[in-house]
Amino acid sequence: MARRSDPYLNFNFIVEIEGIRQAGFTDCSGFGASTDPTDYNEGGLNTVSRKFAGRTKQTNITLKWGISDSRELYNWYRDIVNGKIQKQSGSIVLLDTEGQEKARWNFFNAWPTKWNGPDFSAKGNDVAIETLELAHEGIERA
Repeated sequence: MARRSDPYLNFNFIVEIEGIRQAGFTDCSGFGASTDPTDYNEGGLNTVSRKFAGRTKQTNITLKWGISDSRELYNWYRDIVNGKIQKQSGSIVLLDTEGQEKARWNFFNAWPTKWNGPDFSAKGNDVAIETLELAHEGIERA
């Protein structure tokens, strides 16, 4: 009898980026890609249009985390603002309930394209969240 394999839970993940050690992330989204179809009309066959794979576009990865004493990700973005572009590769790693790696997505040549600071409210008690959006040159499941 085949052993049942349940899907893994989406809250147990880590993000690894070359040289950057950051506390846990609350959210990680947007790692994907799409390939545009290109139409090609074949000569002499006016009723037939062939479809070919066109340009592949990578979506930006969005990372969110609670503000702590670490400034590494913010400083990486500030370097971009100041003209110092340093591309980094990294991984998004899905863990099981025992903390064992179950899936990994590697992204390549990423750099911060957008940073958002936290929203503050005197009426709230939520964690202050920073957001960083990463442009990259490819992602693949390892």
